[in-house]
Amino acid sequence: MFGRAPKKSDNTRYYEVLGVSKDASLDELKKAYRKAAMKNHPDKGGDPEKFKEIGQAYEVLSDPEKREIYDQYGEDALKEGMGAGGGGHDPFDIFQSFFGGGSPFGGGGSSRGRRQRRGEDVVHPLKASLEELYNGTSKKLSLSRNIICSKCSGKGSKSGASMKCTGCQGSGMRVSIRQLGPSMIQQMQHPCNECKGTGETINEKDRCPQCKGEKVVQEKKVLEVVVEKGMQNGQKITFPGEADEAPDTVTGDIIFVLQQKDHPKFKRKGDDLFYEHTLSLTEALCGFQFVLSHLDNRQLLIKSNPGEVVKPDSFKAINDEGMPMYQRPFMKGKLYIHFTVDFPDSLSLDQCKALEAVLPPKPAQQLTDMELDECEETTMYDVNIEEEMRRKQQQSSQEAYDEDEDMHGGAQRVQCAQQ
Repeated sequence: MFGRAPKKSDNTRYYEVLGVSKDASLDELKKAYRKAAMKNHPDKGGDPEKFKEIGQAYEVLSDPEKREIYDQYGEDALKEGMGAGGGGHDPFDIFQSFFGGGSPFGGGGSSRGRRQRRGEDVVHPLKASLEELYNGTSKKLSLSRNIICSKCSGKGSKSGASMKCTGCQGSGMRVSIRQLGPSMIQQMQHPCNECKGTGETINEKDRCPQCKGEKVVQEKKVLEVVVEKGMQNGQKITFPGEADEAPDTVTGDIIFVLQQKDHPKFKRKGDDLFYEHTLSLTEALCGFQFVLSHLDNRQLLIKSNPGEVVKPDSFKAINDEGMPMYQRPFMKGKLYIHFTVDFPDSLSLDQCKALEAVLPPKPAQQLTDMELDECEETTMYDVNIEEEMRRKQQQSSQEAYDEDEDMHGGAQRVQCAQQ
């Protein structure tokens, strides 16, 4: 991040809040924070705002990089993001880490003091066919995840001891400032190299032999994912607390998100199913029947009523043959059948005469023979209308481009002639 060096602002208030001088050592800061935090903790009737201010002051002044920025540029520089700013952490979390997670007041401590951060959820897509969503199924999936090391109980060391990283003062992050010019600075924040962002260091000889000081080890686990009848595309199946474990962290969830695969015959819309079927002209006019293989392998006989004519692009519905409803599997939506009619390309004269004899008569002729003689003959041909419109649009665009080129070229020629 680049910016101009800010003007100086108040760089004494944090020292006044803790009651220390500007050249106070880290030990003096710790003693001052301990005394002030104990006195003003809300569990002892202290002022929450004052307690927050004390935590903010200690967070800044105990970090060498933040303290240097504060001393040089003041409080406003921190608020503008130089060095991640003061007050970025919860004051209760600072208090908990300072006292090692216990309560200095006896008992279990406040609920705020014992609060743990929550680990991230792990999300996996889970493909399912329409048959599986119709009938329900279960899938066994093998996953790898981190669990807390059983040998060291997540401490990372044989003795259970660890030290605060001196490089980042336990924050896990380091901030570096580089002067680019007389009034330009560059500020960069990155994980601490010494502790790999954990804020702790473990002696090489004291490291746990099982996890090598990482506090967690990997395990493989098989989860049985139950896909219930009627589940929808995008629906989530959650396994609470089955994600990666980490010390002092509430384990997140593993979440499977259903992804419905396309089906060659059926389309789904909510609880309804749509099925495409093509009839010959004879079937559309004189009746039809066919067998439909459903998603549970049942064979449904689909047939028209005697004398019924099915028109092109028409729909018919069958109740209770759609998708099962989620958590109400005995109730189902509708099955819609969309009919298209396949017309013959041509008919012979004999076929035309035979059809004219049985079909409703043609409309009576409205024109006399003399009026017909005065009409001009026309010739029709087959055309793909979508392709025709696309071709015309491209031609129109090309003509507009050519016209624009001609106008610009003409203007240039006139200009040259005038010169």
